[in-house]
Amino acid sequence: MPAPSDPIAPFGGFGLGLRRTHYDDFLEGDVPVDFVEVISENYMIEGGRQLRILEQVREKLPVIIHGVSMSIGSAGGLDGDHLAQLKRLEERIEPLWVSDHLCWTRTSAHNSHDLLPLPLTREALDTVCANIDHAQEALGRAMLFENPSSYLTFPEDEMAEWEFLSEMARRTGCYLLLDVNNIYVSAQNHGFSARDYLAGLPLYRVRQIHLAGHDPATVERDLIIDTHDRPVIDPVWDLYAQAMAMLPQPVATMIERDENIPPLPELLAELDRARGIACGALVAA
Repeated sequence: MPAPSDPIAPFGGFGLGLRRTHYDDFLEGDVPVDFVEVISENYMIEGGRQLRILEQVREKLPVIIHGVSMSIGSAGGLDGDHLAQLKRLEERIEPLWVSDHLCWTRTSAHNSHDLLPLPLTREALDTVCANIDHAQEALGRAMLFENPSSYLTFPEDEMAEWEFLSEMARRTGCYLLLDVNNIYVSAQNHGFSARDYLAGLPLYRVRQIHLAGHDPATVERDLIIDTHDRPVIDPVWDLYAQAMAMLPQPVATMIERDENIPPLPELLAELDRARGIACGALVAA
């Protein structure tokens, strides 16, 4: 089933995740970004200071709402209450777009609050596509879905992750959010080529890129653990440059930091580096 709304137009802005540490910066001044992104579930509430702050920031900047609990891979379907709350937030904020992750997070009785991996099988693909169709129909718009960091594979796997994402986008009309750090982490953990991953995707469906850092020292059982609590490392910057050179349209780029939030100028400096790389890719093209 195609997405129930008009296609999402490309947008080549540069933004940051809106975190409580920087609320005052965004409320009291003009932060040099083109958009902010928030975790949807933090604002799926009826009122209160946090939601009021988001509405004030929305008066200044476009907002992307990015979910972590839709559980698009759940075999039992989507949670109706969660989807209704997300719809109310979407109507209230009128975001640039709505995104979530290719993962599952819950059973009928328990929410893990973690991005759990899916087997890359045709059966799982059917489940994911049915859930995406449901979500997009309920929201009345196409969504973006992000590739997760991966620490294991399943013996039942029938395809590569990029093949899964490609078929998912083709069947549902959804768009892709590429987390370049997650591609790097997964490639290191499983021994595939990050460039092959990029080349195997329908890059014309990409609308956003996340850039994040991980602590290279957090290695357990020969795995790199994605922490999103450090500056972006050089190999991830290199992969971002490759991605920007390969993409056929502008995409939104965001620096994502979830822990050890630094002062705003440090994040803005990373964002400036992303701007420089994107500009270089455009000139080279």
